[in-house]
Amino acid sequence: QLQLVESGGGLVQPGGSLRLSCVASGVTLDYYALGWFRQAPGKEREGVSCISSSGGTTNYAEFVKGRFTISRDNAKNTVYLQMSNMKPEDTAVYYCALRFSTLCEGEVMPGEFDLWGQGTQVTVSS
Repeated sequence: QLQLVESGGGLVQPGGSLRLSCVASGVTLDYYALGWFRQAPGKEREGVSCISSSGGTTNYAEFVKGRFTISRDNAKNTVYLQMSNMKPEDTAVYYCALRFSTLCEGEVMPGEFDLWGQGTQVTVSS
């Protein structure tokens, strides 16, 4: 069964850091681009970042550039999102997703991704 499972969410103070992980089962990630998305209450799901199958290309939404870093470890079938200097507006459910393509190009769009995890809650508050 194809499955993505996120972990690492929680409560963090403004300015703090968290690292999200997403482990895949039933699929080998080597050949696929991966992405992170988020959805805040009452808002549409938005793209945060993506990474190509090789890890050689990454894209970020403007609102996380310089603060978030996406990475992958294909040997562990895992993708990560390191979040730093976090802000209250980063509060959302974060999802990882897989795209049946090797490429990560342009704006990170939910409609271009094919397999989704269940999400993990991230809350930034003092």
